[in-house]
Amino acid sequence: MLETRDLTIRFGGHVAVDRVSCRFAPGTLTAIVGPNGAGKTTYFNLISGQLRASAGAVVLDGRDVTRWPAPARARRGIGRAFQLTNLFPNLSVIENVRLAVQAAAGVWFDLLTPWPRRRDLTDKAERILARVALGHRAGASAAALPHGDQRKLEVAMLIALEPAIFMFDEPTAGMSVDEVPVILDLIRELKAEADKTILLVEHKMDVVRSLADRLVVLHNGALVAEGPPAEVIALPVVQEAYLGVSAGRG
Repeated sequence: MLETRDLTIRFGGHVAVDRVSCRFAPGTLTAIVGPNGAGKTTYFNLISGQLRASAGAVVLDGRDVTRWPAPARARRGIGRAFQLTNLFPNLSVIENVRLAVQAAAGVWFDLLTPWPRRRDLTDKAERILARVALGHRAGASAAALPHGDQRKLEVAMLIALEPAIFMFDEPTAGMSVDEVPVILDLIRELKAEADKTILLVEHKMDVVRSLADRLVVLHNGALVAEGPPAEVIALPVVQEAYLGVSAGRG
């Protein structure tokens, strides 16, 4: 169970996230939506540890992790994919994923055990690359991949880390229409695993409707609505805040 309690961050006089309390349970996919500047990515950064809260708490499995740095939270099972790709650009595609597999397995570099002998790690990395349709690019440099393939590679690395909580910040951003289904199908596969908790920031409402069990709506840094997608989207406060439709119109 992941929970935020009155989570708040201030930048000078600006309150970017304002006392947001929310729970995220295993086996559910929660889409966090709202207009530009609503605080969605900032809220993600507070949960994953990229930013430190001004007030409130982040609680993971009953333990307060608010002051923990991002690497410590990652080791406790919070996995994060970023809006901008976060790769090792000078390494090959397979090496990027193999490093993530290695980290998940707790295996560190050993001068007495050359990498070719750790075929188990490479085999697992190859299977994950096949899942994201990148097996044919295994030897390519990560920096040489087109943007859509870099997004796939980042998701592959996240899967390799085997987190309990998956956080996707606009995972289909910059991808072509043909590439999007690969990522969405992967997220659906993860959602089918009842022990996984998935948080998704996404602007495309068709994607949100097809994936989400629950919507959380932020506006001006505050939580204004949460619940089943159809019910939340129909709320006047959401129509006005997120869709730009006045509550007084039909």
